[in-house]
Amino acid sequence: MVENLLSMSTGLPLLSLLILLLPVGAGLIWLFADARMARWIALLTAIAGLFISVAVVAGFDSATPGFQFVEKREWIPTLNIHYMLGVDGISLFFLPLTSLLFIGVILSSWRSIRTMAKLYFTLLLLLESATIGIFTSLDTILFFLFWELTLVPIYFLISLYGSGPNRRYAALKYTLLMMVGGIPLLFGFVLLALYQPGDVLIFDYVALHEHLHGEQTQTMIFLLLLFGFAFKTPLFPLHTWLAVVTMEGPIAIGAIMTGLKLGAYGLIRFVVPLAPTAAQEFHWLLAALGVVAVLYGALMAMQQSNLRRMLAFSSISHVGLVVLAISSFNIQGIQGALYQILNFTIVSGGIFLLTGFLHHRTGSNEIISLGGVAVKMPLLAAFFFLFGLAAMGVPGTSGFPAEFLMIISALKTHTGAGLAALFGVILGAGYFLSIFRKAFLGPVTNSVIDECVDLRWRELLVVVVFAILILIGGLFPSLVMDVTETSATGWVSRLSG
Repeated sequence: MVENLLSMSTGLPLLSLLILLLPVGAGLIWLFADARMARWIALLTAIAGLFISVAVVAGFDSATPGFQFVEKREWIPTLNIHYMLGVDGISLFFLPLTSLLFIGVILSSWRSIRTMAKLYFTLLLLLESATIGIFTSLDTILFFLFWELTLVPIYFLISLYGSGPNRRYAALKYTLLMMVGGIPLLFGFVLLALYQPGDVLIFDYVALHEHLHGEQTQTMIFLLLLFGFAFKTPLFPLHTWLAVVTMEGPIAIGAIMTGLKLGAYGLIRFVVPLAPTAAQEFHWLLAALGVVAVLYGALMAMQQSNLRRMLAFSSISHVGLVVLAISSFNIQGIQGALYQILNFTIVSGGIFLLTGFLHHRTGSNEIISLGGVAVKMPLLAAFFFLFGLAAMGVPGTSGFPAEFLMIISALKTHTGAGLAALFGVILGAGYFLSIFRKAFLGPVTNSVIDECVDLRWRELLVVVVFAILILIGGLFPSLVMDVTETSATGWVSRLSG
């Protein structure tokens, strides 16, 4: 069974190369006295990372089950901990999309970072490296290491480059909450490793599939991991950091936080497969958490008068639907959830970058300070509307197949929860169209907007690439779903087997 889940890499260690390339680029930044070189080094490093990610996708065999491009080396032999990397259909597409999002963040910050630029771009590359490590780790302790390493660059990015007066408070709040969430994660991983046959500690993710614990132990593992990942997802009531960080932190962090749903990925990768019996027993808990997030996020988003806060609560609502779909434990649910998490990278990340472009021009994201944006910045308004349509799940965009699959799966398994989530989706369309009308349409009411210029070529390049991916994902969803199908089928069969 273990052999069937692994396809050892015999060529170039692309995953290690991808993870190590980014810190190397960060180090090169400090070899040049000119701070302007930092932008170019960061951009070229991120682009090189994108090419490696695309090479991994190109070399992936979607018909082969299990993990590919596997690299395994001893790390801490006395504890049976390994440096082990690999990708399957679930994690594969996160590599190029993460690289693409960070390229967009770098280009969007090209002129806006005027002080300590070298440190800023260094922190971005280190954060990207740790994020890639999260998606590729096949040892639970290695995963936890990368998980915690993301806290360091995020803390300094928020506290040093945030746009709000309470940015240090936001950085501290985020870091402390994530550290609190890390405690149950670590306990869960240790509990998984203990009580294995022969009293051997097992942190190998693939080997853990072979040695399931008893029902009582699985319940403890499930609840510990669920609680830990709920902080990062985020799920109500552990969501309070998101609106604070998006308001006080830099736009780049807002795009990364709303675009990369690492907590939701953790639910799919660890929580359900490693405690399948407990997951099925507590399916109602996952469904309840999902529905509460959908409705709470939508209702809170409707009350916001600031674009950034609206997007933060909208993100909570959207990820709630993902959790509900996961609780369905069927192929439609897991494929829809996975597709939607991938969507977040380009849709949520892209719309937040556009909000940042608007903030750089007007100095505000408050609705009362906007109005008539489409008159002076028609391209920005048009792309914002397109990304909003994708977030609403309008046919023709990448949001539609994902949302359709998730709703269908929820209605089949949790009919009441599915209907409630459908109501939340309708609310989502309402608050987006309302805030778009107030902020972008009508006459120009602010002299600052009257002097604004439309998207510059660097900004236009970012949003055009994202928009193309949104349209391709909406018109040809099979390009992704055919690749993820084998791994998604294995994920579901583990629950039934």
